[in-house]
Amino acid sequence: MSPVSSHQYILPETDRVPEGDTQRGRSRLRYVSYTHYSQEWTSQLHSHTCAEMFFITGGHGDFLIREERFPVAVNDMMVVNAGIPHTETSQNGSPMEYVVLGVEGLETIAETNGYAQLHLFSEDAISACLRILIQESREPRTGCDEICQRLLEVILLRLERRDDLALSGAASTTPGSSRECVLVRRYIDNHFKENLTLDQLAGLVHINKYYLSHSFRREFNTSPISYLISRRIQESRFLLGETDHSLSQIAQILGFSSLSYFSQSFRRLEGMSPMEYRKRRRSGDL
Repeated sequence: MSPVSSHQYILPETDRVPEGDTQRGRSRLRYVSYTHYSQEWTSQLHSHTCAEMFFITGGHGDFLIREERFPVAVNDMMVVNAGIPHTETSQNGSPMEYVVLGVEGLETIAETNGYAQLHLFSEDAISACLRILIQESREPRTGCDEICQRLLEVILLRLERRDDLALSGAASTTPGSSRECVLVRRYIDNHFKENLTLDQLAGLVHINKYYLSHSFRREFNTSPISYLISRRIQESRFLLGETDHSLSQIAQILGFSSLSYFSQSFRRLEGMSPMEYRKRRRSGDL
């Protein structure tokens, strides 16, 4: 069945980076689409050569990604990596509307293996960017492509602030940094409470674990596992100061294999025991 309203604007293929814009070049906007269906429809599984970001702006329906089905509604977002088979269906009585951004050089490393679902909860800044994107793409004028690319970068930067989504290729990626290392660091930031191993982290980016360890240290002056421990200790400072959790509970919450390992790691990084830190924090000495 055909949609009652559909619009797509395809940006021209170019590798040119505007003068002075040294921080871009990873994620490039390739197209902007808007679709509004008036009745239920079906379509075939398909994939694209770039990632797609779906922003549901009205109604509700379902996403079929590989063999999994996900219900979606207003203010939900789906990110589907390049090459991942997917399709969308709308529901009778509540036609689905959505904006699609085709983005080259972007991917999610969520555990769901190539796609991620996110509840945006009416993110005003992102909604405003989407409205301008649609407006610009409907009536392209001088500077349209540049405006659309910049709006994509604002959206990616806003999404980077969330701890429930890991995206590579965002606008804030450090120029010259290793893509694999950036991905692994972001994954650790979002999953440091879990039982992560070097093998698992290397598997996420499909490289040898020894190469990952060497590259990560070169990029960030620390190893992936040391960075993981430092993130856990950073969180433990909050738990020690702001909660009444026991040391054993904190160690378990943060994914440490034992209380002794937590205590040793804390003392090594903070120069005192966790209990001493808690006492000094609550007495106002820290």
